[in-house]
Amino acid sequence: MSPFSRRHLVVGLLAALPAGGLRSAHGAPLWRVSGQNRPDAVIKDAGVQAAGEEEMAKRITLTSIEGLLVGHARRDDRPTGCTVILATAGAVAGVDVSGGAPGTRETDLLRPEATVGVVHAVMLSGGSAYGLAAADGVMRFLRQQGIGFETSGGPVPIVPGAILYDLDVGDSATYPDTDTGYSACEAASSAPVEEGSVGAGTGATVGKMFGNRFAMKGGVGSDGFLFEDGTTVAALMAVNCRGDVADPTSGRIVAGARRADGNGLRNSAAEVLESERARTSAMNNTTIGVVATNRTLTQAECTHLARVAHDGLARAIVPAHTRFDGDTIFFLSTGTAAPPDDSAASDRLEVAAAAAVANSILRAVTEAEGLPGYPSAKDLGTI
Repeated sequence: MSPFSRRHLVVGLLAALPAGGLRSAHGAPLWRVSGQNRPDAVIKDAGVQAAGEEEMAKRITLTSIEGLLVGHARRDDRPTGCTVILATAGAVAGVDVSGGAPGTRETDLLRPEATVGVVHAVMLSGGSAYGLAAADGVMRFLRQQGIGFETSGGPVPIVPGAILYDLDVGDSATYPDTDTGYSACEAASSAPVEEGSVGAGTGATVGKMFGNRFAMKGGVGSDGFLFEDGTTVAALMAVNCRGDVADPTSGRIVAGARRADGNGLRNSAAEVLESERARTSAMNNTTIGVVATNRTLTQAECTHLARVAHDGLARAIVPAHTRFDGDTIFFLSTGTAAPPDDSAASDRLEVAAAAAVANSILRAVTEAEGLPGYPSAKDLGTI
């Protein structure tokens, strides 16, 4: 088998990896990222058999996890939208909010000591706090399907959510609303997740340490793993960060704050460190997302894994978790596979969760399409 070649290599996120990636005692590669030259014996795409070195026909995305559907919707009058992750059979959930400026709903319900630990959907939306209204459309859709927490008054869908700030892109009087959330549910499917400038990532931007005029286009990305024992771990991230987005393997900045002439990239963190009077800008940001597995987990375990998943965010975004970011990650367990039965299985979930987040963030900017004033990585040729 050929050595690892993908620059998004998951385990390459760890600084001390040898060239060519992790290998067994016999020199064979052990891990590879979804859809990119993976050994069949370790990681395989769902329902797709590799033919030699041919490219896989289907990548691992969040919808590769049985029981999850993803749908995007956007407003027609400005670049903004929302993304829904439906778990109509219910999923155990946890959350970790590590940014200083979050916008969320129903996150208190996901504390391990809370009574209701099962969710029926997660909503990710643009529009700042206004965008939280999109979750009402998701609740309406689910109630019409008879899905929700059973009460004497009928089913009450449990729909936590998080928002990102995109009000500076176009007319701020327009934002995702109840109808947008409902439309995202209608569009939801098990097809591989559409990426780039879609859904919650429609108006997302990155690299705003020095103001919007130097920023670039963000978006939505999804990546993950399917292991030989059937364990699946995948993430979906909507990337709208204050910091720069770097390739987690090489550390090379792919999208972020541009130089004064608009061409080429600055290094935001280095510039702040090197100058006592670096003129930074607060702006409004936030990277939000969902990580999930098919393994059966408790709410406490999901909460722990949501926290661990932020490691991947910090590998791909520099700086991350600033006081002006509302970085929030939900972790879902659909419970269609057995619980992890030993420490090695739990370790795999932790490593894969962080790696899937990092790769998803990178894909969000490499798949994005530019907007006026916000060029994409494709536009600048930084991929």
